[in-house]
Amino acid sequence: MRIAVCASEGAPYAKSGGLGDVMEALPAALARIEGNEVALFLPYYSKIKSNAAYPTERVAEFRVQLGWRQQYCGVMRLTNRTDGVQVYFLDNEYYFGGRSGAIYGDMDDGERFAYFSRACLDAMAALQYIPDVIQCNDWQTALIPTYLKAVYYGQFPKTRCMYTIHNIEYQGWANASFFDDMLGLPWEYRGTLDMNNSVNVMKGAIETADLVTTVSETYARELMYPYYAHGLDGILASNSWKLTGITNGIDVNTFNPETDKALPAHYNSETFVEGKAKVKAALQEEVGLPVKPDVPLMVMVTRLAGHKGLDLLCYIARRLMWEEDAQLLILGTGEAQYESFFKDLANQFPEQVSAKITFNLGLAARIYAGGDIYLMPSKSEPCGLSQMNAMRYGTVPVVHATGGLKDTVPPADENGEGGLGFTFQSYNADDFYASLKRCLSLYNNNREGFRALQKRGMETDFSWDVPAARYMELFQNMLSW
Repeated sequence: MRIAVCASEGAPYAKSGGLGDVMEALPAALARIEGNEVALFLPYYSKIKSNAAYPTERVAEFRVQLGWRQQYCGVMRLTNRTDGVQVYFLDNEYYFGGRSGAIYGDMDDGERFAYFSRACLDAMAALQYIPDVIQCNDWQTALIPTYLKAVYYGQFPKTRCMYTIHNIEYQGWANASFFDDMLGLPWEYRGTLDMNNSVNVMKGAIETADLVTTVSETYARELMYPYYAHGLDGILASNSWKLTGITNGIDVNTFNPETDKALPAHYNSETFVEGKAKVKAALQEEVGLPVKPDVPLMVMVTRLAGHKGLDLLCYIARRLMWEEDAQLLILGTGEAQYESFFKDLANQFPEQVSAKITFNLGLAARIYAGGDIYLMPSKSEPCGLSQMNAMRYGTVPVVHATGGLKDTVPPADENGEGGLGFTFQSYNADDFYASLKRCLSLYNNNREGFRALQKRGMETDFSWDVPAARYMELFQNMLSW
């Protein structure tokens, strides 16, 4: 099957969050399936263009019609990828190549990614790469299914389109004038993109894509409710027949306690007791905590943002430190109120709390491996990757049962049996505290039960092979319509 994947970011070339991780792993997993030909289309950001590790050759160039204007596009083929995925970067100096800062956040993001969406289809036509399926992601490529139906149907008459929602909070809103000035779509598609007298490109994608997916089964169900859907619940409800959830995987080669170069010691599910003890001791020393092997080390690697459940942790943190002989380690950056809170908490409890307000991938790996308990009390979480990373390294998660957290962390009982971690149902601090106390009790009073829980998490298959097979099943179904 010929599959085109279009996204605004993809590791290792450009990454700002979980989408970048998915776009590194999913195309590779699809390419490992016999008979597939996979191409990944990404913007040619300056950080890619200036990186000698990513050699390219120009294979096509053309003009992209964007409303009344025409903009140049060069197609750069990456020449050193060896896993079966062909990567194409779409080059435009004004939109992508001349900006050295963050890949999002410019005032003209709407124009930039409207250009990119249309350029992806023009690039496929120029390369004579006519895919069986196009898989596109989030608001930045949400115009692809609409353009495919409205403008490019003659060039791609049999191509089907899957649109994947990674985070519905960001929908691609624009003023009503954006439709005429930038998009150049037929008039009859105005209503498809219109929402509250504005343009909403995610709404248009939901309406026009052949299939809509999101990144966990539970999140797909949650999107039927206004609490989670950020205004799109009615649109999704009317298109529920084509909405499904596929829980993401993780890159088990990168997140591997047997080979991770960031770790001071390596281990697997048979040797983790000794291996994790060595990593924990080194981690405690590295972050300035007392080296205490039998004190539970609770850890969190996260963006310091409200929807990550940090308000719950802030509410219980001091009570937890007063009542428990436990340590807490936080790594991340974000909102000033949370950065300040955890710095103050570390100053108040220097023997128990360490707050590393920074971005450090090596330290993150050591935290996943050296921690005993991983905290993830997110208010909402479409899928979440950190809980799977933690379990891969033998760290037991305590999570709010929402979205992908509910799908990947079935609850264990007080003896650590029957699940992979500890969960709480209602989003409130007391329930979070109670679930955490259950986990701490297991650690302190039934170490063998806790270790059995760790081992079970390490041996669970969180690889991309399972979701890739599900994607293929849906692709085959679309082609039979």
